[in-house]
Amino acid sequence: MLPWLLCGTLFVIALALFFRLRLLQKALDEIAAQLGDRLSSDTNNPIFLSTRDHHARKLAAALNVQLKELRRQRQRYENGDRELKEAVINVSHDLRTPLTAMCGYLELLERGDKTSDQARYLALIADRAEAMRQLTDELLRYSVAAGGEEKPALEPVDLNAAVEEAVASFYGALVEGGVTPTVSLPKSRVVRSLDRAALFRVLGNLLNNALKYSGGDLDVLLTSDGAITLSNAAPGLDEVQVGRLFDRFYTVESGRSSTGLGLSIARSLTERMGGGISARYEAGRLAVTLYFPETPAL
Repeated sequence: MLPWLLCGTLFVIALALFFRLRLLQKALDEIAAQLGDRLSSDTNNPIFLSTRDHHARKLAAALNVQLKELRRQRQRYENGDRELKEAVINVSHDLRTPLTAMCGYLELLERGDKTSDQARYLALIADRAEAMRQLTDELLRYSVAAGGEEKPALEPVDLNAAVEEAVASFYGALVEGGVTPTVSLPKSRVVRSLDRAALFRVLGNLLNNALKYSGGDLDVLLTSDGAITLSNAAPGLDEVQVGRLFDRFYTVESGRSSTGLGLSIARSLTERMGGGISARYEAGRLAVTLYFPETPAL
């Protein structure tokens, strides 16, 4: 009788432990699922548990405290980031007016009689003023592009025509800079849902980049899968420099009149439209590839 009673008692204890373990496992699964959702979404909802297990609820309460602090820090960061971008936009706007006026006065001075030294100094001042104007414009464009508050105005865009138009608009500057462009397009039309103005900003920045680093050639290739590659000889670059081309304010010595923001803006705009951009350096050639995956027809 006693052995059966002992076996029955052990069975009941084992069954109770099993159910306790299952409840604890369920609680941990709930915590894991809700924690991932709370971290990936902007919500004030705490972690809720269906179990009344004291230890599981204690763990959930501790996590809720940390999630609340994380949300507070995130909001503080977002507010600070937004204020900084607004400040950059305001400062850029404020600087553009006096810089434009200064450039105008410099043009008037250049028309008058002057000595060779005065002409040389005026040329230096004009060059620095133009560099400041470009930097101010790029700061403004970067702040707007990086803000990401406005959604892209998507519409069907013919990439074949867009590439042709972009290269044509830069053709004079490319030839004047000693760069001979060649364009290769697929026979079939490649259409993607994109923001037309943003796309031309991206292509313009990439062509400007080619002007800075090209060794005298530029190959523009569009493939049927939506990839646009601009490649050119770039003897003044190396793999380390190319790896940092998309960093904000990064410039290399061979980059003429570079603010270091053009490719950062291109990356921000491309990613906002659902595309990707990358650069590689092989056998002395720089290749920047812009890729837009196929999207459903509008």
